[in-house]
Amino acid sequence: MTTALSKRLSGKTILITGASSGIGRSTALEFARSSPTSLKLILTARRLDNLKKLASEIQSELGSGVQCLPLQLDMSDPSAIVSAIQSLPAEYAQIDILVNNAGLVKGVAKSPEIDIKDIKTMFDTNVTGLITMTQEVMKIMLKRGESGQGDIINIGSIAGREGYQGGSIYCATKAAVRTFTDALRRELVASRIRVIEIDPGQVETVRSPNVVTCSEQSCKLRGWTSELAKRRVAAQSQGISSVLMLRLLVLRSEKPWYHKVFLRSLTNPLRGRSSP
Repeated sequence: MTTALSKRLSGKTILITGASSGIGRSTALEFARSSPTSLKLILTARRLDNLKKLASEIQSELGSGVQCLPLQLDMSDPSAIVSAIQSLPAEYAQIDILVNNAGLVKGVAKSPEIDIKDIKTMFDTNVTGLITMTQEVMKIMLKRGESGQGDIINIGSIAGREGYQGGSIYCATKAAVRTFTDALRRELVASRIRVIEIDPGQVETVRSPNVVTCSEQSCKLRGWTSELAKRRVAAQSQGISSVLMLRLLVLRSEKPWYHKVFLRSLTNPLRGRSSP
């Protein structure tokens, strides 16, 4: 049966960064299952083997209706991002939806013991990479229609709104994503390019396996009580709640003023707030 969501996504080209695991992988599967008859997915990450496995899984489950382009890409390298977008095959070049999901955290050191290399890696990937990708894809979206058209979805974090011990640099990068997204939203308010921010609580993923559970070790690393840790985890696992919110977003109004959704509740990840 054809759903409203399937109709909305039909014929679209979606680029997802960090698609090899976690939220990115779950997002790719969710989009594919939501529109299994006419969809193109550009899947980017550093781990090409994982991307190929994901593409194969989508093809096996859904058939040829969803076309996948696995693309190895290091988001810390701006020149590689520019080259990747400019050299996309013609059939994938008209990107309709960008999901900026790629991000990482390095270490749990506190100031003044934070390694400068870790600082650079996190900012290069989480901030500079996201901005570079956004600008390249925006050039495509702005050429569409009279005032441009498309969706830019930036995956931020509650860490960008509430810092934690041992994560000051990661928190700073996510705060940068938040303010960049907000400014970009204002810059594009007269266009039909929607800029959307999703700020999940903690999500179990390979990027930070030592600090994402309510374990005793995790609590000690961050100086949390067990109760606070449970609230911060917010019942999120493998990006499920973020993907659900993405589905809700796609079903929302086409009006250009609808731009933001936050997963702000620590106790219920599905309680969000939308604002113009």
